[in-house]
Amino acid sequence: MDLVPKPGQVIAAAQNLTHQALYGGLADLRPMPRSLIAEGPRRDVYHYRPTPGTVPDGDPILLVTPLAAPPICFDLRRGCSLVEHLVRAGHPTYVVEYGEVSFKDRNLGIEHWVDTVVPTAIQEVSDHAGGRPVHVVGWSLGGIFALLTAADRPDLPLASVVSLGAPFDVSEVPIVAPLRPLLTLSDGLPEGWGAVTAAYRLLGGAPKPVVGWAFNLASVQKLVTKPLAIATHLDDADYLAQLEAVDRFRSQMIAYPGRTFGQLYHRFVKRNALAGGSFRLGDRSIDLADLSAPVLVFAGATDGIAPVASVRAVVPLLASAREVRFEIVPGGHLGMLTGRAARTGTWAVLDAWVREWASRLEPAAKAPAASTRPTAKAAGKKAAAKKTAGKKAASRKTAGKKAAAKKTAGKKAAAKKTATKAAAKTATPKKATAKSTRTPTKRTSTAKKAPAADAPAIGANPRRRYGSASSRSLSG
Repeated sequence: MDLVPKPGQVIAAAQNLTHQALYGGLADLRPMPRSLIAEGPRRDVYHYRPTPGTVPDGDPILLVTPLAAPPICFDLRRGCSLVEHLVRAGHPTYVVEYGEVSFKDRNLGIEHWVDTVVPTAIQEVSDHAGGRPVHVVGWSLGGIFALLTAADRPDLPLASVVSLGAPFDVSEVPIVAPLRPLLTLSDGLPEGWGAVTAAYRLLGGAPKPVVGWAFNLASVQKLVTKPLAIATHLDDADYLAQLEAVDRFRSQMIAYPGRTFGQLYHRFVKRNALAGGSFRLGDRSIDLADLSAPVLVFAGATDGIAPVASVRAVVPLLASAREVRFEIVPGGHLGMLTGRAARTGTWAVLDAWVREWASRLEPAAKAPAASTRPTAKAAGKKAAAKKTAGKKAASRKTAGKKAAAKKTAGKKAAAKKTATKAAAKTATPKKATAKSTRTPTKRTSTAKKAPAADAPAIGANPRRRYGSASSRSLSG
């Protein structure tokens, strides 16, 4: 609203306040319809049902949620939902979520998600989609899980991996800096003797209130200025609806399992283990340099939890990836995923990425079928032409016999001459058929070349995009 509101702004503000008072809010919080297709311990895989009039096509997309965040992060509200956007665009869309974490889950570690949850979900989605390769899209810690899984399991049916707001260099995260003196207090003590370790073991993990407090800490400035922001946007229904949806998201944070929280604390925060590109898990080491699938990395321009520098650190570690692209998009940690600016930023780049890699993977499988179709058609036409010629020859032969019985030897010679001309005429359609067969083959090959020439441009921020070669050069 203007400092001195216009009459139209006053009317709009009054309507918004009335709607909130009567109906409890402005946001359309209806979830997108979905069906459960597979389940397991802390693993529920859902398929979002297509909208009426839309026929899903292409490779499936699997959304991987992070720990502690509710799955509504991908389906925040109608009009600002990544799920709604993907489904309406015709992408077969799936999500894996973990349910409520309780004290009984305290012994679950990162192994559970990297060894079981994510790879099993990828295979289940591929099977449900008819064996097609899967685009795995992970947000925050979900992006880390997706990249570690892809590096560890090259046998999985992967089309590409997309990481959004996943910090790989914790030293670049400002909110960790004030805690560094506390992180060194237990240095020299055996693992498990520190105060933080004792606390999460006693509680069985990081409780919901602690997780919510940590998430809000990264956006404390927005919380302080929130009343003023509401007052200056009372006439903007979409802005107020977004605030309502984000408030609901914050209120539904989920606890961390004890062992997983301990691994994140000791390895990610204290030792910054991911910054080196390898991660020790069980009896093996997962190296990001082993990941071969195409990778798209997103960073939010105003992200306080995963700043640009901490996210970009993963780019030079993906030395063997088929392609690596890095994009800076508008928004904070949640805003880059499903904020109002994500509609024309993150989502547009994601759409183009999925289209590009689908077009590179599919033609090789379709080419043999396309090349054999004209040949089969031509063979059918030739067979039909031969059959027709045979019937005509038989008919003329019978007529010749009847004429021979009634007419003289001179007329027999005339009949033979007529039969010779008829045979010559019958042979003519074969040449025409062969010529028409070659024409469709030529058109088919021409049609295949057209999509490559019209390949969509990738990236909402061209100056901030890195191809594979330039990405790897960042490590120098």
